[in-house]
Amino acid sequence: MARRFTLAEAQSLIPEVSRLLRDAVSLKGAYQEAEQAIQTWTQRITMMGGVMVDRNQTIDARKRRDTSAASLRSAIEQVQALGCVVKDLDIGLIDFPTLYRGEEVYLCWKLGESGIQFWHGVHEGFRGRKAIDAEFLAQHRGE
Repeated sequence: MARRFTLAEAQSLIPEVSRLLRDAVSLKGAYQEAEQAIQTWTQRITMMGGVMVDRNQTIDARKRRDTSAASLRSAIEQVQALGCVVKDLDIGLIDFPTLYRGEEVYLCWKLGESGIQFWHGVHEGFRGRKAIDAEFLAQHRGE
């Protein structure tokens, strides 16, 4: 069973989740950069008919890509091991499962926000975010 958080429990994880998420965003950029270098070299080889190229650059780019991919995977797994749900790595969107009136919903946090201020239903997503109010605070619980 997935972990469910109180607002206070989820809020206490924000510094660690923020650090891991910033690392993941950076690693994703490094991965994409290395992948683009590989694609550029592949296109160049194709266009030049297999002419001699510096294989070391391609090998280095593949190593960078693979290392970035492994580190990215690890960062995401660390966030998930905390019980969080990674929703969108591009904007740094994380959800924390909780119960509200007996139904599972998500506390919603986005990288750069000062704290958790919103929640939404499981099927509503980011566009369905609602401000956390006194009623929500009184009626939500973790496990």
